[in-house]
Amino acid sequence: MSPQPISRSISHRLEQLILDGTLQPGQKVPSERQLSARLGVSRSLLREALKELRGRGVIETRHGKGSFVVGMLPAPEEDNALSRLYNSHPRMLYDLLEVRELLEGQAAFLAAERGTEKDFYRITSAYNTLDAYDSQHGEFMDAARLDHAFHRTLYDASHNPILTHTLQNLMQLMQNSIIASVANLYHREQPKAQIDKHHRQIFNAVIERKPDAARKAATSHVRDVRDRMREIEQQEQRLIRAEKWGDIDTTPNVK
Repeated sequence: MSPQPISRSISHRLEQLILDGTLQPGQKVPSERQLSARLGVSRSLLREALKELRGRGVIETRHGKGSFVVGMLPAPEEDNALSRLYNSHPRMLYDLLEVRELLEGQAAFLAAERGTEKDFYRITSAYNTLDAYDSQHGEFMDAARLDHAFHRTLYDASHNPILTHTLQNLMQLMQNSIIASVANLYHREQPKAQIDKHHRQIFNAVIERKPDAARKAATSHVRDVRDRMREIEQQEQRLIRAEKWGDIDTTPNVK
């Protein structure tokens, strides 16, 4: 068999690592030595496979830094039309929460069904950090980052590349909706207790591999946040609007 078909087979195996979330967008590709040992192939064949992936735009090489996985969807412009509408039309916060309810419910379902031990380690780390945070004395932006980090581990554990990359493409708006919920609800005793309860239910259902319970807890969580924020507005109290926190990595640093 010629080297070309073999290299194509290797590139396909590498693409599968990207699709199942083992290699994530923006992540550095392991060294040739590590990959050749992991895949059980020669380094010369591996180089051909990596060259093919670079040619198709799946990975990119940065001089002096190595090769990195490219995002599956084009990154949205920071000042795009949807963001401008979100910032100028308050009702879009609730539209976004409706989308979150659908997507996060399915992400939690799939995380419980497909999550690996590594995924569960990340989820547990993110949940424990969020659960230990003292929202009464800390900065709400820190709480928002921890809240978002927990939810993002569930997206990643879904191992559905379309769902994951769709959520990543909405990342800035998702972050803004979390900032809004934290700013308005975390300092209120009853809503905060309900948020903590839902986070605990989501965490337990996913770790215990109960997909239906995970979906129910995740959708109930987002729906309750939406309903409580509507109550604030109906009571003619000022709803604190989200302000973006910038392009940051909220994924727990787990090696």
